[in-house]
Amino acid sequence: MGLHVRDGAYGVGGGVLMLASEKKRVVGLKHFICRGPILGAVAALSVISACTVSSSSDRVLFDGQFFRAKAKHVDKKAMPTDFTVVVNGVSASLDGAREAGRYEGTKFCIENFGSSSIEWKVGPDTEPQNLRISDDKLTFAGACQRP
Repeated sequence: MGLHVRDGAYGVGGGVLMLASEKKRVVGLKHFICRGPILGAVAALSVISACTVSSSSDRVLFDGQFFRAKAKHVDKKAMPTDFTVVVNGVSASLDGAREAGRYEGTKFCIENFGSSSIEWKVGPDTEPQNLRISDDKLTFAGACQRP
């Protein structure tokens, strides 16, 4: 009992009068509503991952060079204050690599124990002939001093 036009320009079904172009918009809206949560999750993950990436302006240079350095616990359960620092690319500058290791060790102790005081076993002030250098990596060992 409804009005139907063969071109699809107008149609009455269930008491609703709708243009064909409006029908396409509704279908598009349903498509967006179904995909909206997925797109939102992807956008949120993109924002979160962008926060963890440091820009080159945040990097600290030592002797004009950037050194990749990592400090980690030796044995967190048995001796939690003991740590090592590995600095990559020591051949670029020994002095720069030493300071990068000092920086990374200080940062490690502050983050884990709230103090920048370190007792170095092999550290930035060690005589060059006693430094541990292998495969272009400099390795320091120290213990954080608790406040």
